[in-house]
Amino acid sequence: MRIVIAPDSFKECLAAEQVASAIARGWRRAAPADQITEVPLADGGEGTTVALTEARKGELHEVTVTGPLGQPVTARYGLVNDGETAIVEVAEGSGLHCVPANARDALTASSRGTGELLLAALAHRPKTLIMGLGGSATTDGGAGILQALSARLLDTLGQDIPAGGTGLEQLASVDLKPAIDRLSGVRLVVACDVNNPLLGPNGAAAVFGPQKGANAQQVVQLDANLGHFAGLVQQQGFDIASFPGSGAAGGIGGMVAGILGAQLRPGIELVMETVELESHVKGADLVITAEGAIDAQSAYGKTPAGVAGLASKHGVPVIGLAGKLGAELGELHQLGLTAAFSITPAPMDLQQAYQQAEANLEQSAEQLARLLHGLSGRR
Repeated sequence: MRIVIAPDSFKECLAAEQVASAIARGWRRAAPADQITEVPLADGGEGTTVALTEARKGELHEVTVTGPLGQPVTARYGLVNDGETAIVEVAEGSGLHCVPANARDALTASSRGTGELLLAALAHRPKTLIMGLGGSATTDGGAGILQALSARLLDTLGQDIPAGGTGLEQLASVDLKPAIDRLSGVRLVVACDVNNPLLGPNGAAAVFGPQKGANAQQVVQLDANLGHFAGLVQQQGFDIASFPGSGAAGGIGGMVAGILGAQLRPGIELVMETVELESHVKGADLVITAEGAIDAQSAYGKTPAGVAGLASKHGVPVIGLAGKLGAELGELHQLGLTAAFSITPAPMDLQQAYQQAEANLEQSAEQLARLLHGLSGRR
């Protein structure tokens, strides 16, 4: 059999390369003669820089930037095509994984580190800059990025507003030209992993704020602050709120498209094109995808949906593996997902699941291979 393994990362647990390798090891234990191709993926969130840079045989660079809560973090960016294309991602400079779960603060977390990462990449004078959204710890509408790019976001006293989404409440005036000029002549393409709007019940604060540490009252406050920011920049002719994806990465999606002129693209589509996944899927007998959680939200721009849609185009069955499996998978099945299985063999807490994820992936893949080969042998 020809097997293509095309997973995303298990967030805060395993990189996509580790997930793919674990599945391959398990499968080979049961079916060593099968031809296996590993194609680690990302959907614009964590792992996008590595996936795209390695697929294009580029170079990864490290730089120290300001983390979400002000602490220094080491972030990576990639250069491909002899430096003509740079690749950055929000998760590297302003990622949720940079902040311990008990220290997350959606009100003060800033995207400044992502802006500093952009500056490091822009120093190489690329013609195109690919930016991955997703996995952010922030809900500041990209204000920190703008400040790092020398935009002025000022309060009524003419002082810089504080970091984070809470600072937007004090915003009285903006000068965006310095940030826009920083990207002059650079084509900015943004890989977006969600379609959520900036504001409202399906917006950046309401949907993603709680996982970043916001309680119900803070969600309301952050949504109002983002609305204030959107209204203020709209007075200068910039729309950051009216389109799908504007709520991605705590509102960074709206800012980069509406102010910096970025082209928003579904992240998984951009990644699949770059790694030439379709060429591997053609003629395959089975595709295995995986993500930390596969649920109803996965149908909207996530890796399992993208892989299922592509494989379905070529009539190839797709099996999904996940640490956590949701109950509503109807839309994923319509897209082409044949079946999905949880890798967790028994009830366990989250920390146990993280620690055993690799072993559980191996075991699940081995059992899956035994099942499929056993069934094919009975035909």
